[in-house]
Amino acid sequence: MAHEPLQRQLAGPVRFAEPMWRHTTWRIGGPAEIFVEPTSLEDLRAAIHYARQHGLPLTVIGNGSNVLVLDEGIPGLVVRIGPRLGGVTVRDHSVTAGAGTRLGQLAEAAREAGLAGLEFLAGIPGTVGGAVAVNAGAHGLAVGDRLSRVTVVDRAGNCHVKGPEELEFAYRSSNVGARGWIVVAAEFGLGCGDPASIRRTMEEYLRKRRQTQPLDLPSAGSVFKNPPQGPPAGWLVEMAGGKGLRVGGAMVSPVHANFVVNTGGATARDVLTLIERVRELVYRRFGVYLALEVQVLGGGRGAGEEMCQDWSSKAAGASGEPSA
Repeated sequence: MAHEPLQRQLAGPVRFAEPMWRHTTWRIGGPAEIFVEPTSLEDLRAAIHYARQHGLPLTVIGNGSNVLVLDEGIPGLVVRIGPRLGGVTVRDHSVTAGAGTRLGQLAEAAREAGLAGLEFLAGIPGTVGGAVAVNAGAHGLAVGDRLSRVTVVDRAGNCHVKGPEELEFAYRSSNVGARGWIVVAAEFGLGCGDPASIRRTMEEYLRKRRQTQPLDLPSAGSVFKNPPQGPPAGWLVEMAGGKGLRVGGAMVSPVHANFVVNTGGATARDVLTLIERVRELVYRRFGVYLALEVQVLGGGRGAGEEMCQDWSSKAAGASGEPSA
């Protein structure tokens, strides 16, 4: 294969035409042209340099819990920041985690150390790197509220340490993606707490999640961002009649209307078609255009984004500007 030399440069696995449904929580997605899982910072930097040297598009994923990979797959090089770049270190009142650390693992490590403040991460199916990039959160708190500093690698392979003010955190967003940064580690400043009390809080969050979210079928978490004003996205979808709506194997969950679940064999095209139908229902009922929280990856991004932007053009033409 043309890119076989990459296998000799990295200690971690390198695979070609890797099915991305294996690496997304939606269990959907076509093949990655080249798929790598770095085992170290040196591996990651080597992959970045290889992509630049060969003019390859570079896509970075974590746990695949907030993405929709198109059926056409992802061209270029896909880097998965996984457990090989994970691990947690506790020192005084801070916890530092590698980007590939699962959020549940991070929250549990803090609890065991008697450090409070990350309980809200319990049950969120993501990794530290992805959570920083999208400012993941729940229960009124977000990752940016607890972050002390983050180590990133830029697209030239250089390392930088950034403070939270440099990441421009907002609701479910940061400037990490726009700057082309790849998170490799994050440090969180926490307060002291009783481990037993922290555990009870985490268990309560997990109980609420099990009661209110469709955890029995593959999904990507919340599909739409909550509008900046007014009712949340799930309520809007449900009141507009979207709950239970289906396209192929994709369905708006009867449990939570801001979740689209894979009932079996769903394609990215099914999901995108369903998303647009739901957006149209909500816009016609409430005049609110729902912005995507999930990220569409692959196919040169063209096919998916054109479809996702189609109703945006209609909404803008009707009202001048989308509401969210």
